Amino acid sequence: MRNRIFNLTRKTKETYITVILNIDGTGKTKINTGIGILDHMLELFAFHGLFDLNIAAKGDLKVDIHVHQY
Repeated sequence: MRNRIFNLTRKTKETYITVILNIDGTGKTKINTGIGILDHMLELFAFHGLFDLNIAAKGDLKVDIHVHQY
């Protein structure tokens, strides 16, 4: 079976986010969102869910946390 991998990049004036998700992984992570507790929770989620997760995020968190509303 081949790996199911999802790759997404989002860039706005305030943020730049890249996510790579391998659903058929082993729990490996490389996460840096700039928010320590979020990094920790995502690492645990991937570890116990046995999927690989790479997240790199940069933004102006000193102002506030940006949330995209649909």
